Amino acid sequence: MTEPQSAADNQNPLLAEWAGDFGLPPFGKIGPEHFRPAFDRALARHRVEIDRISANAAAPSFDNTIVALEKSGRELERVANVFFLLAGADTGDAIEAVEREVSPLLARHGNALYLDRALYARIAELYRNRESLGLSAEQARVLERYHTRFVRAGGALDKPAQDRLAAINERLASLGTAFGQNVLADEKAYVLVLEEGDLAGLPDFARAAARAAADERGHPGQYAITLARSSCEGFLQFSARRDLREKVFQAWIKRGENGGATDNRALIAEMVSLRAERAKLLGFASFADYRLADQMAKTPQAARDLLDEVWGRARAKANVERDALQAMIAQEGGNFALAPHDWRYYAEKLRKARYDLDEAEIKPYFQLDKMIEAAFETARRLFGLRFTPVSLPLYHPDARAFEVTDEAGRHVGLFIGDYFARGSKHSGAWMTSLRDQEKLVGDIHPVILNVCNFSKPAAGEKALLSFDDARTLFHEFGHGLHGLLSNVTYPLLAGTSVSSDFVELPSQLYEHWLEVPEILQKYARHARTGKPMPKALLDRLLATRTFNQGFATVEYTACALVDLDVHSLPEPGALDVSAFERTSLDRIAMPAEIVMRHRLPHFQHLFSGGGYAAGYYSYMWSEVLDADAFEAFEETGNSFDPATAQRLRDFIYGAGNLRDPAEAYKAFRGRLPAVDALLKKRGLDNAAV
Repeated sequence: MTEPQSAADNQNPLLAEWAGDFGLPPFGKIGPEHFRPAFDRALARHRVEIDRISANAAAPSFDNTIVALEKSGRELERVANVFFLLAGADTGDAIEAVEREVSPLLARHGNALYLDRALYARIAELYRNRESLGLSAEQARVLERYHTRFVRAGGALDKPAQDRLAAINERLASLGTAFGQNVLADEKAYVLVLEEGDLAGLPDFARAAARAAADERGHPGQYAITLARSSCEGFLQFSARRDLREKVFQAWIKRGENGGATDNRALIAEMVSLRAERAKLLGFASFADYRLADQMAKTPQAARDLLDEVWGRARAKANVERDALQAMIAQEGGNFALAPHDWRYYAEKLRKARYDLDEAEIKPYFQLDKMIEAAFETARRLFGLRFTPVSLPLYHPDARAFEVTDEAGRHVGLFIGDYFARGSKHSGAWMTSLRDQEKLVGDIHPVILNVCNFSKPAAGEKALLSFDDARTLFHEFGHGLHGLLSNVTYPLLAGTSVSSDFVELPSQLYEHWLEVPEILQKYARHARTGKPMPKALLDRLLATRTFNQGFATVEYTACALVDLDVHSLPEPGALDVSAFERTSLDRIAMPAEIVMRHRLPHFQHLFSGGGYAAGYYSYMWSEVLDADAFEAFEETGNSFDPATAQRLRDFIYGAGNLRDPAEAYKAFRGRLPAVDALLKKRGLDNAAV
């Protein structure tokens, strides 16, 4: 039996029954002080549940072991989902303090679960006898994934190895939390305050965003550039002030590498060393070998083979792009070599010259609200979903909610969008959930969130996106649909619970529909006039699909290669992070005019939680899939072909982790893809190597 609730528990809104609409937590009643006691209570309850399963005197069965595990930890999951939503999207000193406390506690709890020798013995016995258990395909998949998880977590190791593994996991959890908080601290600490005379080159929408940022940062009547990507990259793209572009760019690339309390290099060195040690304890030559063994790629070499095939072509195209930008500088009378802080500025000028197109002309057509409608309309045409705004008390005034229903009006889930950058939000864009779909304990519908960092407009103005911002919105919404359309019984398999080099397929594939002309014609409408984008402008925009793709591919692929390099070290030793990054980039002949999209000291994909450590290649791996997958629609002559969309829903968006990723893709497409579609999509198919 679980312990009865105390009076204090009954007063804690996280532990009380959530009676609000759609089962949402009572955000208005939750304060930072509620989380630690809620975690303590939920952790204790889960431990009791696990002990009951592992100590069960009855012979292990699927129901008394696997189903029991699936039903356990519900309260802990509920508390953790709320907490980590706020820790990412609306944090503060009090939340960060709790995060530092609970991260090692959660790691310790995970150790106690996955290193429970009696529990592992039950799972291992079931796995050995799996052919005789009469399991359904989904049950067999759940059992296989549990067995794999426990083995990869060290469940089969001897006690001394398990003890060391537990210590490593706990330390890594604390280091990951510190890493993310350091990056956020550097971002919050920086603001470049500008006067009217500093705004040369900035179009009206960029000036308005800078004024709004200044107001938020306490500088009314002035202008401010922050390290939110939309703010920073927009300034680098338009500002005619080369000196100010360099200031902003240096601040952007030096996050986590400024010395002092927020410098992340020592943390990275320790994390890389601990990950290598953990991999060796589990029988792998390096952390990269460990990580990729349970991914589609299977080996680091397979990931490298793809990246190397793309890298040579991307670098060659980037060098051609560099020469064109340098020629433009010379034509303008500039007596300087193109630098990284110049690239976006001159690329924008070159795009305008070549295509009679500039961002200032495009951006008024990409209103945030219209792009949200476009994403919704695409989901309706592909999957029959409808999104209806609902007024709900959420965790921040910027967040907005939509009930999701199917064609028959049946409830599918709740979608929450939180789109604007603010000081309390970590940078980047991501999808998360407050509740995942399942059918094990009833017909449970998901609550899915997209969190982005677009520039907030001034009061009374419409929020405008760059084309890249709009692509990000579609990307994260693709992840959101992966969660919303999930149709499985067991929570372990739900939604985005798939390998990281497959999870980006639904998101990256969804980006393609942003560029479908009929979507743009309907939703790309001018913020002032309401008129649709003229066809001539739309044609010019779509003609730029492969413009600057050498640069974009180089800045991404370099990150993926450096990630594999640092996590392939068998004995990292006393790693000099900055020197290692330089050496790794020198090895691949990184163009001097381009900087990694995420340098190691602020590479949160790798070191803040570590979900993509040795796995950043996943975006490129998934892009091979998504480019080929969209061709399945193009081959029909209909971007919304119903039969293809149904297969996509059945085997990709709705299938969670029911199948091995390769089998899931083949079930959709009939075969595995080749790299050709990706090279064509990025305009690299004819690039010299």
